[in-house]
Amino acid sequence: MKIAIAQINPTIGDLPGNARQILEAAQKAVSEGARLLLTPELSLCGYPPRDLLLNPSFLQAMSIALQQLARDLPPELAVLVGTVENNLTAHTHGGKSLFNTIALLEKGRVQQLFHKRLLPTYDVFDEHRYFEAGSEANYFTLDDVPIGVTICEDLWNDEDFWGKRSYITNPIADLAILGVDFIVNLSASPYSVGKQKFREAMLKHSAVRFRQPIIYTNQVGGNDDLIFDGRSFALNRQGEIVCRAYGFKQDLVVVEFDEVQRDLQLGSISPEYESEDEEIWQALVLGLRDYVRKCGFSKVVLGLSGGVDSSLVAAIASAALGKANVLGVLMPSPYSSDHSISDALALAENLGIKTHTIPIGELMQGYDKTLAELFAGTEFGLAEENLQSRIRGNLLMALSNKFGHLLLSTGNKSEMAVGYCTLYGDMNGGLAVIADVPKTRVYSICQWLNSNGEIIPQNVLTKPPSAELKPGQVDQDSLPPYDILDDILQRLIHNHESTAEIVAAGHDPATVDRIITLVARAEFKRRQAPPGLKITDRAFGTGWRMPIASKWAAIKNSYNRVFSLRQ
Repeated sequence: MKIAIAQINPTIGDLPGNARQILEAAQKAVSEGARLLLTPELSLCGYPPRDLLLNPSFLQAMSIALQQLARDLPPELAVLVGTVENNLTAHTHGGKSLFNTIALLEKGRVQQLFHKRLLPTYDVFDEHRYFEAGSEANYFTLDDVPIGVTICEDLWNDEDFWGKRSYITNPIADLAILGVDFIVNLSASPYSVGKQKFREAMLKHSAVRFRQPIIYTNQVGGNDDLIFDGRSFALNRQGEIVCRAYGFKQDLVVVEFDEVQRDLQLGSISPEYESEDEEIWQALVLGLRDYVRKCGFSKVVLGLSGGVDSSLVAAIASAALGKANVLGVLMPSPYSSDHSISDALALAENLGIKTHTIPIGELMQGYDKTLAELFAGTEFGLAEENLQSRIRGNLLMALSNKFGHLLLSTGNKSEMAVGYCTLYGDMNGGLAVIADVPKTRVYSICQWLNSNGEIIPQNVLTKPPSAELKPGQVDQDSLPPYDILDDILQRLIHNHESTAEIVAAGHDPATVDRIITLVARAEFKRRQAPPGLKITDRAFGTGWRMPIASKWAAIKNSYNRVFSLRQ
């Protein structure tokens, strides 16, 4: 039996378009001799549909689209399609009104329905908001071959791998007891750095433990802040990878199940990425391309400062959309250095993108004159410095409005974490492309990008980073060196380490206290930021749910100081 994996890129809510993708994959699968086609979780509506699931007309349209798709599919092919189903007992027995469902389509109709059993409610997931958990092991028989069906999170509860169970049931163990020949998993698993290696290690453990071949199908593409990397794969009973689809693009791969050996046979295996920098680059290019395309834009605009952040974003945009669709705007002030302008122009020449220069000196003078009476008797400070950023933000928004370009925000994660950014200034934009990329990683990606020839001008990578909001200013006037800052932020945000633990790692106590306070105080800024593409397991986006009005940071520091003294 040949099984085809359709790694499709659905657009959320585009029921006709998503059905068309499934149909096209089915036709290709038939041409390659497949008997069964797998598609990702919620493939018909796209993942995550979020509160569209609360709209009755959306649910009705999905049901109609599913029935039509069943009629359109090649009759000789069985297809597993991700959809939703009503929970008909919710009214009398309680529970959520929907199931996250996989439908088995064959011979023009829906043959069986399978419900997701484990519903995640962590990070970006909130499935208990919409779905009731399935209560039965899911399987079907195709040509006398019993096949187990799991949906995304159903795979993520092997207590031997994790050291504990997060849920009461383990759907893989239940299917192994039933004696299925292999297990399929239909997923929509968002990307984060290093996650593919973790997925493969986890499923290898389960395949070996339960002596079960496993076929994992993942969605690909960008949906809002989430990026789905694809990289669908299959493992035999020995836990060996026998096929792997490409990362960050649509693909269809076929793997064969040998009914005599009762195992999956070796197929095509796409290569792994050589470095994390390359992997992140591919993720950001896909995330930006799909955000622009799925939101109905074709061109983007961004400010070019001659700094490393805007340089990287411009390079990503050029790769994602083509150089003709990227406009870089230089907005020098009296405080701008000569190299800021020359570096920005050199970058634009390397990328082949158009630029426009709008000096802002006269606009700054106009603001100074307008505010002179109100600001009289006060010292030059943040308010005056931030005017530059807000003038630039207004100009970029004017260009965006006038020409229909999507404005890209260029701030990095280190800045977003501590609030080293200006509301209604450099935070303006429809998408924050590198908002989940720490400053040290920004440099690393740029150096990787230059490995086959200069794209980011060398001076951009060697000069001290500066917002140039006053003469001679550099970022380290306000912040620790970025290697120190990023290590503190990694320990605080990702590792959830206490003040005492971060200090024990070698960091200055006063610096740690200050950074923790800055992270907490900047929450109101992050809440007003544009969506940022998620590439880590702890991004300032859908999965970050911190209060704005909170004093815990200060209290936490006090507790940790007392605790440290007692040790």
